[in-house]
Amino acid sequence: MSFVPEPTFTEHEIALLKKTADALTAYLAKPVIAEIDTTEDGMEWVAFGVPLDITDETPDDIVTLEMGGPGARLISESSDLENPEQEVYACEFLWGIQITDIENARFVRIDFEGEEVEWGDNIEELLPFGMRDPEPGELLEIEENDDDEEEDPPPASQDPSSPALH
Repeated sequence: MSFVPEPTFTEHEIALLKKTADALTAYLAKPVIAEIDTTEDGMEWVAFGVPLDITDETPDDIVTLEMGGPGARLISESSDLENPEQEVYACEFLWGIQITDIENARFVRIDFEGEEVEWGDNIEELLPFGMRDPEPGELLEIEENDDDEEEDPPPASQDPSSPALH
């Protein structure tokens, strides 16, 4: 019996990828496009890219791809782009995640050079930001630990006649 993976992202995985695109947009202070496409083998993959400034010369050492346009399956929502559903953007490829048919790994992460660099069965392990939901009670544990710390004593009152810098 051979291993046959589910070739598409689940709704939960797509939601995590969308949150990742939003977080990357905020982190980089540039619009990040996330687009899902299908490989020749029928497996889905998502690419994350930043639109290039057409007034600048494109460096030779980056991987570029065209993203957006009619028929594109975009999962990112950047208000900085005029109309990504209709316009095609030349983008710098940041990284991607592809569903794989390798046993014991549902996903492979692809780096900015297009190389497969990391494999995992859980998409959250391959995302650059912590995108998992907290376990039940996990937030409560953190809050309880905060109570254990000693609070700093209030500052001593200053003599009103002496100047204070704030």
